[in-house]
Amino acid sequence: MAAGHGNEIMIKDTLVFLFAAGVAVPIFRFIRLPAIVGFMISGIALGPFALGALSEQFPILEYISISDPAAAAPFAELGVLFLLFLLGLEFSFEKLWGLKRIVFGAGGIHAAISTIVIASVAWVLNPDPVFAIVCGLALALSSTAIVMQLLVDNKDATRPVGRSTFGILLFQDILVAPILIFVGLVDIEAGESLSGVLVGALVQGLIAIGVIFVIGRFALRRIFRMVASAGGRDFLMALTLLTLVGASAITASADLSLALGAFLAGLLLGETEFKHQAEVDLEPFKGLLLGLFFMTVGMGLDLPAIAANPHYIIFGLVLLLLIKLIAGFVATRLMTGSTTIAIESSFYLAPAGEFAFVVTAAASAAGILPANITAMLAAIAGISMLITPAMAMAGRRVSARFKADSDTDKVEEIVDFSTHTGHVVIAGFGRVGTVVARMLIEEGVDIVALDRNMRHITNARKEGLRAYLGDASRPEMLASVGLEGASAFIVTVDNPAIVETMVRSVRSVRPDIPILARAHDQGHAGSLEIAGADYVVPEVVETGLQLAGQTLRKYGYDYETVRSLLAAERDREYHSADPDADEHKHETTA
Repeated sequence: MAAGHGNEIMIKDTLVFLFAAGVAVPIFRFIRLPAIVGFMISGIALGPFALGALSEQFPILEYISISDPAAAAPFAELGVLFLLFLLGLEFSFEKLWGLKRIVFGAGGIHAAISTIVIASVAWVLNPDPVFAIVCGLALALSSTAIVMQLLVDNKDATRPVGRSTFGILLFQDILVAPILIFVGLVDIEAGESLSGVLVGALVQGLIAIGVIFVIGRFALRRIFRMVASAGGRDFLMALTLLTLVGASAITASADLSLALGAFLAGLLLGETEFKHQAEVDLEPFKGLLLGLFFMTVGMGLDLPAIAANPHYIIFGLVLLLLIKLIAGFVATRLMTGSTTIAIESSFYLAPAGEFAFVVTAAASAAGILPANITAMLAAIAGISMLITPAMAMAGRRVSARFKADSDTDKVEEIVDFSTHTGHVVIAGFGRVGTVVARMLIEEGVDIVALDRNMRHITNARKEGLRAYLGDASRPEMLASVGLEGASAFIVTVDNPAIVETMVRSVRSVRPDIPILARAHDQGHAGSLEIAGADYVVPEVVETGLQLAGQTLRKYGYDYETVRSLLAAERDREYHSADPDADEHKHETTA
């Protein structure tokens, strides 16, 4: 019975969450509130401190509130892992190393200033060094999940401000293990030395990162290729999830951040041809699970504690934002030299993060923080996270008042095909696609290619060509390879039905892009033109013309005569398929 009752609660809570995701949040979006705010407000309203607290007096409210918030935590954490994994796909180790000044320079300065100043304020309130330091560490870090989602939503993730902000957040994720070790030192057993604990933790962390690196560098691509050759997107999805969760488990076992493991897994997979397929497959799950994470943040906001100490909490919130705004501006300005980047980044980073709940809970269990202080710090952190979207918007407006610096691109550029411009997308990378790509590359044209055949992708990658596994008929895949900014789309696939589907899909996404397609015969060419292709080459016609031309040359016809005869026949063939076609539209060279 107990198990059955537990299942009923889980099903009911799932329905409540789906109601929030499918009905409540879209309503918030309709009134122009960010989805993050919608999920957090839904979490507050449906959580244990609002409707849930009233369920004893009004039992019917139990059916429209979350009964067991702790049960959602693992799934919410998975959303954060998906976000960091997808972010890692957009990086490489070389690009990450290029951000070392931001990660260790700006990240270290921001964390140091924030921690020291917040701890100093806490010391004034309670002259206990451990108490003060824990308060500083708890509130110094920002929310990776919320900030990175806002950067993506605002299309700032690949801009210099996004890379600077992410570099600081990455350093904060690295700090998770040392902070938890420090908090745990209160319960350290007699005979254990501080240096021994720290050295052991460092070795353990380096081993975990080394294991992920070795597996990723020497086994990941081979395993993915083997699974792709076996066929089936479901197998690739399972392997992608195994990579993500496995890397997170390895870092967690070394007392490092779960998110750090997910980011490293994405970093390694991003260097393979499976990058875009993984992005497309995980994107829908990321959004839903991140929504659950934001709801859990809202559910953790203790409304009675806020109501009991509103003045202290408001004062603490304002002070926190001011301290971290200054810390963020100083750190980013020193490392990037850009005022506008520093302003925007500091507003993104000013609120506290979800790690504040972890630190305060651990400190409370260790007896460092009294229960009332723990509740107050959690309330300040929760409210600051709730207003993060408003802070980001304010940062954009404030920075817009300053003239853009001439060196805003000091942070190294990161290639992101979704915002790429001027390149050519090639669908189908067999022999025809490879020939087209080579000729374009020799003339300095930037290309990105997609193919559903793993063997074609493997061969292309061996030649150093930029090719990825993916279905070019899917709008989300087209978006990931930057169709919006592409200069042309070329289809070289030999399956007539698939070619037509791709042409229609591309034309629906980009009505203005030139589409060049390979057709089977004249009839197929006509269908492709109706579907939206601008230039069609029927392979049957071209093969026949080439054979006829070579035969005429053998009979002694000179080159110019053969060329004229082929041009005339080509016009007749193309016009028989489309009498209204412009006679110059299909002109090619024999």
